[in-house]
Amino acid sequence: MPRAAQPVAPSPAKTAAPTAVKGAASVAQKALQKLGLRRDIDLALHLPLRYEDETRITPLANARDGQMVQIEATVTASEIQLRPRRQLLVQVEDGTGSCELRFFSFYPSHQKTLAVGARLRIRGEIKGGFWGRQMMHPAFRVAGGELPAALTPVYPTTAGLPQPYLRRAVVGALTRVDLSDTLPPSAEPPVTQIYSQNGLQRLFSLREALTFLHHPTPDVALSTFEDHSHPAWQRLKAEELLAQQLSQQQSRRARDMLRAPVLRAQKAADGALPLHEQLLAVLPFSLTAAQRRVGEEIAADLARKVPMHRLLQGDVGSGKTVVSALAACLAMDAGWQCALMAPTEILAEQHFAKMIGWLEPLLAARGRKVAWLVGGQKKKDRTAMLALVASGEAALVVGTHAVIQEQVQFKNLALAIIDEQHRFGVAQRLALRQKLAAHGMEPHMLMMSATPIPRTLAMSYYADLDVSVIDELPPGRTPIVTKLIADSRKDEVIARIGAQVESGRQVYWVCPLIEESEALDLSNATATHADLSEALPGVMVGLLHSRMPNAEKKAVMALFTSGQMGVLVSTTVIEVGVDVPNASLMVIEHAERFGLSQLHQLRGRVGRGAAASACVLLYATNDSGRVGETAKERLRAMAETNDGFEIARRDLEIRGPGEFLGARQSGDALLRFADLATDTHLLEWARELAPVMLDRHPDLAAKHIARWLGGKSDYLKA
Repeated sequence: MPRAAQPVAPSPAKTAAPTAVKGAASVAQKALQKLGLRRDIDLALHLPLRYEDETRITPLANARDGQMVQIEATVTASEIQLRPRRQLLVQVEDGTGSCELRFFSFYPSHQKTLAVGARLRIRGEIKGGFWGRQMMHPAFRVAGGELPAALTPVYPTTAGLPQPYLRRAVVGALTRVDLSDTLPPSAEPPVTQIYSQNGLQRLFSLREALTFLHHPTPDVALSTFEDHSHPAWQRLKAEELLAQQLSQQQSRRARDMLRAPVLRAQKAADGALPLHEQLLAVLPFSLTAAQRRVGEEIAADLARKVPMHRLLQGDVGSGKTVVSALAACLAMDAGWQCALMAPTEILAEQHFAKMIGWLEPLLAARGRKVAWLVGGQKKKDRTAMLALVASGEAALVVGTHAVIQEQVQFKNLALAIIDEQHRFGVAQRLALRQKLAAHGMEPHMLMMSATPIPRTLAMSYYADLDVSVIDELPPGRTPIVTKLIADSRKDEVIARIGAQVESGRQVYWVCPLIEESEALDLSNATATHADLSEALPGVMVGLLHSRMPNAEKKAVMALFTSGQMGVLVSTTVIEVGVDVPNASLMVIEHAERFGLSQLHQLRGRVGRGAAASACVLLYATNDSGRVGETAKERLRAMAETNDGFEIARRDLEIRGPGEFLGARQSGDALLRFADLATDTHLLEWARELAPVMLDRHPDLAAKHIARWLGGKSDYLKA
């Protein structure tokens, strides 16, 4: 971009003082609220989707077919035709050529403006046709007045909020809002190379960047707006990342001021070994080096009086559960309680079964128990469990979101373990942390995830967390072969299933839907169950989906776990937590409909024993025998690697951070402008600058957070 291209203030004709935020039409006011445009800064940061060039007039003789142009022409004919449908046809000429304007929707006022002899300024797409050149439904107004000096923005909007109103609202906000610099001296983001590439000698200020992005000059290369490489975009991305880092590091510092129980391993009064040592002695396997390292990191945190806030990452089958059990032992050894919460009853039950097997005999010797809390419990059972929790007799409480309900009163909760933490909302995580408020303390928090987070994402979204990674699998896990097969070859796959079952192995078949859907023409689990039952006579084929009563789910899982059931047809309820070492084949139907992380989780249900295991990704093609580009990328990634972190990196590239994390559900602040796949250099800069600002420029830091996050920074405290 030439040096001359600087922010251009919109012309006075377009900047009539808006009444956008004060006293405007109530419909538009409500529409602004719906878009979250409550403050002047919200409007200033509401960037255009695209731009229209109204800065020049193009002679019709120079207009190319398919080009969006603005012409000035005189109406030479105007009539309403009723066939083949009612339409307004208007003929215009500009001295270099003629063009027909065609309107299928119009009002009497339009006819008046488009009367013969009227001189108009018209903008639309030129198309050549059998009867000559045409514009369908162009924008038009009476000619006259100066041409604007900047491109015209087209904003994301909603019903009841027309573009002219929104443009005036944004211009008004830009004149009122405080956009003074909040970066300390000599703290410019590292984008010097980008300035020089664009012919600029200095950094855009925030005001210059926003003014430019709302009203860019016509000579700007629009490609630099589309790929967000323009220096004005870089300024916004840098400031947004800085706000996020400031908020998360501020919240981390606030947490460091809180107090938590100090949990250290200790011998029992009778001289018995500490619980975690007893557990290590009875486990039928040895810990991997990665499990030991991560266990030591957690133990060091628990021995401090500051609340632990740690994310434990590990690929599918890496052994996170035993690490969490050892952490629970440290809490229980010190006389405190531990809670383990999982998002689904199936996953919670898997944890409960393992914890009972490992810990109940050890706890029984100390007169303590493991409690079970889920939503569908009988009142009698629930009452008994609540009493155990309140008395402290239950040293460990395992369950679903039922664990955090108000009536669950812990005697002294010291450690909260949350599995698949990204599936829980902010309010739920906060509720668990409040369970120790009566003691004036907070429990330690250990959050587990089998969805590995790429480094850049962890740096950004989890800046207030310590992250531990189990980066090796236990020995004996067999590599899983992944095959991509078109669903036209489904019969071959069913034959393979028959062979697997005959050899004593078990098989999962995963379907994406429970019932027929008008929106997605996909086979459902019930129909697939019937088809497989017919195709595999003599084989017990089970069905599992989320709408089944819990008792039925348990019965089906018990049959599959015991080996009596050869094939389990399921929806994604088996995505996590199901552990059947004898299952050696996973078939995922309509694999092109799943996200990468979900496919990787499902694949991890096999390969848990010594038998060679495979995952078949059945994909549907369109009429031309092809699959969409994005789906093709996902399937290719699955076939090329079993590494969860590589899968996660590619998933981030394909889906973006918000969807990758389930951020809309979890309340994590979504990045609107920055892209973690390409803006790592800006993220590094923001991470380094944030603590400096909090220490030396607290007023600037507070102003920066308020400007960018408003009330959203509260989310980061969970």
